[in-house]
Amino acid sequence: MSRHRLNYTPNQFAVNGRNTPFFSFLSRSLVLFALLGFVSLLPTSMQVRADHHAKDTRNLLVLGDSLSAAYGIQIQEGWVYQLSLKLKDSYRVINASISGETTDGGLRSLPGLLEKYHPEIVIIELGANDGLRGFPIDVIEKNLRQLVTLSKAITDKVLLLGIHIPPNYGKAYTEAFHKLFEKIANEHSIARVPFFLDGVATDKSLMQDDGLHPNAKAQPIILDTVWPALEPLLTAELAADD
Repeated sequence: MSRHRLNYTPNQFAVNGRNTPFFSFLSRSLVLFALLGFVSLLPTSMQVRADHHAKDTRNLLVLGDSLSAAYGIQIQEGWVYQLSLKLKDSYRVINASISGETTDGGLRSLPGLLEKYHPEIVIIELGANDGLRGFPIDVIEKNLRQLVTLSKAITDKVLLLGIHIPPNYGKAYTEAFHKLFEKIANEHSIARVPFFLDGVATDKSLMQDDGLHPNAKAQPIILDTVWPALEPLLTAELAADD
């Protein structure tokens, strides 16, 4: 399915989201064009404020898929948006997550994002869609390693979020997939969250009806899971300026 950087649904407006299946291709196209026209009419003062804010704060980049793009919920309910509230003015959080994104797609997007934002911290949350589509393990590993390498060329503060896939892909494949994140994090000496959806993925009350995406109630739990691995990076960055 196609991916769009602009998205509107009755429940969500997200810069980096993807339209839900309830829209036809024609409807999605019309909405996209309408939004593009609307964005071009936004007051210049909004852009000036954003530029001013960028100069006064550090940038934290989140490169992810639907799990970080607030798929199916309000963008303000997503864990990345909640992270931006928690960090207040100390960091500017750029959410470059796109529903349906793969490690290959992330590799195409990351160089431009790094050049544009020069982030102090990069959070990589990719691989789930690769695994669900049964991509070869060596390809996923290569892509993840390149994502980390590109990020480390800009900053040493990189956090890799591990993800699990269902066991029906076979024991050999799922175990190899799960070990990828630990292996790459250890090789590059970066921070890691072993399972980004720990305490969420197996609780039906915290998942949407599709059984794949966390609901709004799960988002604070996800942030609590990410925070212990992220906080030392924030502390190190803040301490460097003391």
